[in-house]
Amino acid sequence: MILLFGPTGAGKSMQGQMLAVRMGWKWLSTGEMLRESSDPAVIEVLKSGELVSDELTYEVFDAAIKDARAKKFPQIIVDGFPRTKAQAEWLGDYMEKSGHKIEHVVVLEVPETEIMKRLEKRGRMEDTPETIARRMTIYRQKMYPVLGSFAEDGVKITHLDGTGTAGEVHDRLYTEVVGE
Repeated sequence: MILLFGPTGAGKSMQGQMLAVRMGWKWLSTGEMLRESSDPAVIEVLKSGELVSDELTYEVFDAAIKDARAKKFPQIIVDGFPRTKAQAEWLGDYMEKSGHKIEHVVVLEVPETEIMKRLEKRGRMEDTPETIARRMTIYRQKMYPVLGSFAEDGVKITHLDGTGTAGEVHDRLYTEVVGE
């Protein structure tokens, strides 16, 4: 399993999807998994606008992983999970119990000024400079303990330059993860 990290606007989804298509791997986004869930409890929480609990997230994640393995995908790329140290610890235990491991964590590093430019182009009303700055702060506060947890477990962590064109970033990611 490969985990992709980075702040909002870093390009995790685009890069994860590009790599999955190129390699014939499965790309899993926590947000997509939750939105595609047929679990009535998940649907109810999403409709209410509340955050989905860790327990529900774990159930949906487990179902998506089992589905990907049943379909014989050689590798799984996860985008947007885990987001907290507790989730990272759960994932470590989950992988150990299932006889698999997290092989690589890739952190897409993009300067805040570049994130601002990217999100302005995206044009969502919630992407104000203040909101973006707040999300960046929260990301840094939550991500360092998550990365620390993986480092303690000996997982390979790579900080990758996420600036440039989508193709340039993809080439760096491909070289780092696939090694060619």
